[in-house]
Amino acid sequence: MAKTIKEINEKIKKGKAVVVTADEMTELVKKEGVKKAAVKVDVVTTGTFGPMCSSGVFLNFGHTNPKMKFSKVWLNNIEAYAGLAAVDVYLGATQMPENDPLNRMYPGKFLYGGGHLIEDLIRKKKIDFRAESYGTDCYPRKEFKTKITLNDLNEAFMLNPRNAYQNYNCAVNLSDKTIYTYMGVLKPNLGNANFCSAGHYSPLLNDPLYRTIGVGTRIFLGGGEGFVVSSGTQHSPCAKRNTKGIPETPAGTLMVQGDLKMMSPEWVRGVSMLGYGVSLMIGIGIPIPVVDEEIAASCGTSDEEIVCPVVDYSKDYPAATGKSLGKVSYSMLKSGQIELRGKKVPTASLSSYPGAVKIAGILKKNILRGKFLLGEPQSLLPGPDSGIKFKSLK
Repeated sequence: MAKTIKEINEKIKKGKAVVVTADEMTELVKKEGVKKAAVKVDVVTTGTFGPMCSSGVFLNFGHTNPKMKFSKVWLNNIEAYAGLAAVDVYLGATQMPENDPLNRMYPGKFLYGGGHLIEDLIRKKKIDFRAESYGTDCYPRKEFKTKITLNDLNEAFMLNPRNAYQNYNCAVNLSDKTIYTYMGVLKPNLGNANFCSAGHYSPLLNDPLYRTIGVGTRIFLGGGEGFVVSSGTQHSPCAKRNTKGIPETPAGTLMVQGDLKMMSPEWVRGVSMLGYGVSLMIGIGIPIPVVDEEIAASCGTSDEEIVCPVVDYSKDYPAATGKSLGKVSYSMLKSGQIELRGKKVPTASLSSYPGAVKIAGILKKNILRGKFLLGEPQSLLPGPDSGIKFKSLK
């Protein structure tokens, strides 16, 4: 029997909703089957906590006296984009300070960047602020310097163009030298294999065809509440899928938004990627309403059923060949090693599995307490029948 999100929310308000985590749903489906699980469970909570480079924050500083139209802005010597309006800027997670040596001293350490600055804002640290302008009749001031904290800002909200990737590559290195990538340090000659996904806890892998997630879906974002704004950049719903609809390559993405002032540094962390740059670890959790048996089956998927491509980041990835060395399941990746070309290769995850489990648990607790209602999407994400594929420049 199908349920609606409205009906599920009514059960949450009355304290009668049955809420389980993704792990608990997988076990329930194994024991009792999809039909019984679909009737019994109302919500499945998911989570992921990993580096998400395509992230950033909009900040509004209020007007100076006399007024000033910011044309250049720096926070802790990191430039924010000021081409918006008089006192609005966008600070990207991967932006670096102007005096950073970057990879001139290879491999660069990238000790501090936009991601770290965003974490410092959430920690209420004092930030050096300076701005420049060319001056206008209505905005005459040309320079301004001060120190700010998050509390000094009128508005500060996170708006991330691409988060919560639905599946991703497992990265290896076939060359005879160490390489430094956004997937971490990759040792030569298949010395290690890195991946970045919470597997069966990952939000979009629990609703692989985007039947319940869309514009207006309420989510756990960085320790506070946020919303799905739209599909994210590089959203590629037409990726190859298995019989359960689960993509076997990188596929869907989300654009998400949330109030920075409500977030916690436990779930928003600046990270340094040796030889590559900086990024931002973000905790995201999405409650999946179990509206029918199809969703119940998807939420009951195990790591054994989810596979990802193994890609050589020394040649095939930078050359955009599209080649894969094969596919491996997340159960194999989480076991600590995979076998590739007759060699046992140790694995490691850039995504925190314990973090994903904790986020799903927090969501479950908040829903059971009636503190978190499901947001009914106003429009769903483009699905496999949309014809949308990620394109590259030629």
